[in-house]
Amino acid sequence: MTNRILPPEACESLERIALSRRALLAAGGIVATTLVQEAAAQAQRPVIDITRARTDPLPIAITDFAGAQPWGAQVAQVITANLARSGLFRPIDRRAFLQESPDATPRFAEWRVIGAQALVSGRVDQQGDRLRVEFRLWDVLAGTQIKGTAYTTQTANWRRIAHICSDAIYERLLGEKGYFDTRIVYVSEAGPRDRRIRRLAIMDQDGENHRFLTDGAWAALTPRFHPNTREIAYMSYFRNEPRVYLMDVDTRREALLGNFPGMTLSPRFSPDGNSVILSAIRGGDANIFVVDLRTRRERQLTSGPALDVSPCFSPDGQWVVFNSDRGGDQQLYVMDADGGNVRRISFGQGRYATPVWSPRGDLIAFTRLTRGTFAIGVMRPDGSGERILSEGWQMEGPTFAPNGRVLAFWRETRAQDARGAGYSSRLASIDITGFNERALPTPADASDPAWSPLIPG
Repeated sequence: MTNRILPPEACESLERIALSRRALLAAGGIVATTLVQEAAAQAQRPVIDITRARTDPLPIAITDFAGAQPWGAQVAQVITANLARSGLFRPIDRRAFLQESPDATPRFAEWRVIGAQALVSGRVDQQGDRLRVEFRLWDVLAGTQIKGTAYTTQTANWRRIAHICSDAIYERLLGEKGYFDTRIVYVSEAGPRDRRIRRLAIMDQDGENHRFLTDGAWAALTPRFHPNTREIAYMSYFRNEPRVYLMDVDTRREALLGNFPGMTLSPRFSPDGNSVILSAIRGGDANIFVVDLRTRRERQLTSGPALDVSPCFSPDGQWVVFNSDRGGDQQLYVMDADGGNVRRISFGQGRYATPVWSPRGDLIAFTRLTRGTFAIGVMRPDGSGERILSEGWQMEGPTFAPNGRVLAFWRETRAQDARGAGYSSRLASIDITGFNERALPTPADASDPAWSPLIPG
């Protein structure tokens, strides 16, 4: 049972939990060395405005890295794919290159003639099970190097190094943090719609390094990352009893988070990771509680006969957004973190659910249902500036990338018969402006995505 938009009489909405994972860095992890010192003013100035890049993606040439192969070519391929998927860059076809893998200063005139405004080159050297990956970013029009870093790591981390390089390029050229060195956890689904097998799976944001975390013996739902990025929390119907678990995603070791009285819905971690905010059904009403994870003491934030569900803290922990039918229909509300000063923020046509705060604090994403049409949208925390990003048959569960620029969500296709034959659910991503909607690859049906923070480095 996931947190769907339902009529008030059928509002048994479980929502999503907070999760986290172990950083890939251990002893002998990744060591970074800066290869160029930039002037302060130059370092702060992006090459292209991100608004312009949406309509006129930046032409960028990415050469195969010189040195040890196949690592050099593979690192370049991952960087190329990351930047292309963002929709803000236009990688130039390598068949047009007049110079291959420049080790020293590029021949800028040869890159200008093919229309490149930026150039990425690099080198990979291998010694035993260690790699040294060096990349350089060049402003072709100015004829200068604007970024350069070398990373030393184990060969098993080569793909992660490519994501880190992608983030560095994205940030230097656009002036905003990247989101490529991240993972997504989600619910993998299989079987007829009336007998779905739901198990947790995790993958890199580009769909690689996919693996399952649970075996499907018991339904697993609503995974979410903990702020510490070492664990995930999720809901499991173990022996048909809903419980909240913590799991280390590397070892798959799990522990019961706690047995909270009543039916618990939509648990999420606080920004500091010390507590969980959730909705609990007691006596037929659903109210919002905060549970201290160290003492297990709970504090009730809302009360009354309404169904108050799907709470989510603001990134600074000062406010909580949630959805409630207290006004007669399912709408979004914001309150202070202590439960005071409750105010409604959604006033559009339809019912609202699954609110989630942007990591930047500037937007709240939501699901909206209007006359049978589902939509993913965003609004400011005061309810102004509501914008619909995508509409369709059924789409739900937005989750922000850590830079707050991109959302992931899931959408369904219509079933062909009453038992659900022909039913499918898939993940998708979209820019917060409604630009560049793309499918996220998964090996089977998928729902309930949660985007991780950037992996600590």
